[in-house]
Amino acid sequence: MNNSAEEQFSGYRVRPRFKVETEYAVEEVVTRIKESLKKEGSPCKGQVHVSNTTLYLPQEEQHYWSPQLSLSFEETETGCMVRGLYGPRPVVWTMFVFFYSIIGVAILFISVMGYSYLSLGKSGTILWLVPILLFVFLSLYLVAHFGQKLGHNQMITLHRFMEECMEITI
Repeated sequence: MNNSAEEQFSGYRVRPRFKVETEYAVEEVVTRIKESLKKEGSPCKGQVHVSNTTLYLPQEEQHYWSPQLSLSFEETETGCMVRGLYGPRPVVWTMFVFFYSIIGVAILFISVMGYSYLSLGKSGTILWLVPILLFVFLSLYLVAHFGQKLGHNQMITLHRFMEECMEITI
């Protein structure tokens, strides 16, 4: 059992990424991934294109926090540079960015309004909302951290599948 993937992804990182060079040409890498995806009992599904690929788990194994692996390929003098980015599905990522943005804008407006009231000699009690919004922001961050922990084993599955396709170890 290869523990390198376990060790590499043991800490919390937002959207972990990697970069590896292989001696195979881009066309060979794409062909290897396509063939591996077609094999009986393949642990992954995917969308394979000439310059990029998205790998994910079968629908029946997915849950809300399931990750996906986006790969991009660049031709180099000695073969191919493969860049990988692990992350949530676009719907989940967009939702978190939206909530972070809403909370950030709300903190900005409330802070400006509260300090304006204070400079005018009025009550700045609205500023009590800032720590509450910071708590909501922190809670959202912890939910994302918990979600990434739930998808950790699936991320390892995606990583090992990719390593086996290209016969590499990262």
